[in-house]
Amino acid sequence: MAFGVGLSIGTVNTVCVTAADRSARRGSPPFAARKGSPPTTWRTTLTFDSSGTARVGRIPRHGRVITEFADLTQRGAPVARVGHRALSAADLVATVADSVLEEVLGKAPAGQNGKGDTGITVTHPAGYSASLVADLRTALDGIGLADVELLPEPVAAAAWLAAQRGPLMPGLALVYDLGGSGLDVTLVRVGAGAPSNPIVGLPLHSADFGGRAFGGLVAGRLRRSPDAPVVSRVFSDTDTGELRTEHIRASLKLVYKCLRIADVTMADVDRVLVVGGAARPPEVAEVLAKQLARPVTVASDPERTIADGAAISARQSVLAQDSGGHRHHVLADLFRRVTRVAAL
Repeated sequence: MAFGVGLSIGTVNTVCVTAADRSARRGSPPFAARKGSPPTTWRTTLTFDSSGTARVGRIPRHGRVITEFADLTQRGAPVARVGHRALSAADLVATVADSVLEEVLGKAPAGQNGKGDTGITVTHPAGYSASLVADLRTALDGIGLADVELLPEPVAAAAWLAAQRGPLMPGLALVYDLGGSGLDVTLVRVGAGAPSNPIVGLPLHSADFGGRAFGGLVAGRLRRSPDAPVVSRVFSDTDTGELRTEHIRASLKLVYKCLRIADVTMADVDRVLVVGGAARPPEVAEVLAKQLARPVTVASDPERTIADGAAISARQSVLAQDSGGHRHHVLADLFRRVTRVAAL
């Protein structure tokens, strides 16, 4: 039986899910479905106790909690000192991965991959430079997660799309990732014949859109003036929906910029895949479908989509290794038989 574990570590939340081999015995639960299983979502925070043991997702009343470290592109990212060790932002992300995987798998993940039945994939923003990806790779290796695969977030999202809506015709998908801390827009080739690096053009990021940015807009509307500390009125659901609609419309400038860089138009895009925790409100998909005039796909919980895709990709990697090993054994057995016949 093959399992895939997918881990998406965002600035606000960390999501970890599992995917079971479709050929497994029906009714066999994955790790996340077992009795007493851990949650699938944690706040992306870290605390360390006196022994140096890390805890993810806790915000204690007293003591230091480390936040805002998951985006490695940010200057001045926090560095933690645990004992005699100084941990960089990449080290902190690797620590989150190690702690969450241990909680999900029920054992330390180091060495878990060697069993061959569990694959683990950790995602990262597509806009990371090669040096940032290398920093993350080094941090994971150093904590004992050398076998963990790294995958760009929109590529993981496309893996979910292929598994849920496939088989897909060859074409372009626009991944609209609206998270708590920002918006990422990426063009990805999907379907048969897609290259190993399916990203087209340049992935773009903006902190002007997303959960935090929208919260700032709401706060501004609630006050008489930007500096007024007193709320002037109640913000109704209708007000919220109208403001979110404006917010999503304004974000289209990032979409069109992404298209220009890739030298394509929306006519070349086959579908829009909406992911991210801030993409749950229905206005997000509705505005995109109307303004972009393309089919829009969004999961029931879009915050899980990237982690789901990573888990699917990890499971597929395990199955591919098993298939390759099986072919090797079949060929080796055939070679031994031929050798015996030749010796007669």
